[in-house]
Amino acid sequence: MFFAQLKNELWKLFGKKRTYIGFGAFLLAQTAMLLAFKFTRWQGDMERLLSGNGYLAIDFISALTVAVIMIMPQIILLMPLYVSLVGGDLVAKESEDGTLRMILSRPISRVRLLFVKWVAGIIFAAVLVAVLGATALGLARLFFPWQGLFVFVPGQAFSILSANEGFTRYLLAHVFLIINASTVLSIAFMFSCYNMKPSAATILALSYLFVNLVMEGIPFFDRYENWFITHHFRCWLMIFRVPIPTWQIVQSEFLLFAAGATVFVIGATAFHVRDIKS
Repeated sequence: MFFAQLKNELWKLFGKKRTYIGFGAFLLAQTAMLLAFKFTRWQGDMERLLSGNGYLAIDFISALTVAVIMIMPQIILLMPLYVSLVGGDLVAKESEDGTLRMILSRPISRVRLLFVKWVAGIIFAAVLVAVLGATALGLARLFFPWQGLFVFVPGQAFSILSANEGFTRYLLAHVFLIINASTVLSIAFMFSCYNMKPSAATILALSYLFVNLVMEGIPFFDRYENWFITHHFRCWLMIFRVPIPTWQIVQSEFLLFAAGATVFVIGATAFHVRDIKS
């Protein structure tokens, strides 16, 4: 029965037009960034950075390099927005549409219902990240050759990798991006379990992330950076370091798993005590 209910939730989720807003926005953003990199001075600046560090730019201005460049701003700006939009809809939209009481007439517990919706949301987050990575790499391959990977993020990574190793790390980075997206969705899902509009749940989740991001950027809070969830979201960039800081990544991933589970429990508790009939 669990898989039958999950299938039903996935049909409902992917049957909504607004579910696909994120996919369209990613495609438009990637196309614009690819054209900007190809036909502006952006590519020349990257070539000078490589040459200034003793590398041949022709060997590393590749599909992998451009794909990583394309997904970075989208991971920061667009992914939290569209994942929160879906997460805030999962429960609150049912309540707003008046279908929640009918759904709860099934002979299943409220926790079971929420868990199925939560799993469906995580599957959506995984699909969204996978499509983001696949389309970025596919579009970049149309204009650039399959060569080595160069990753430069100030304070995070400066790495030169072969094509095979770069592709392996590119795939692994998306596994951690799925965890990031699932955590953001879980936060929005928690707010959705309260008696509020879907838009309010989305805004609250984004506001929480924005407050974390702003406070993390204040020098005074540098000593407390491990307390900010946005700090641990950046662990996907550590995959491109040489050597990979495995223990630091594992710590961040455990914290993100714990955060996702905690907000689910909080949301389920709030939903369990709600008076749906009122």
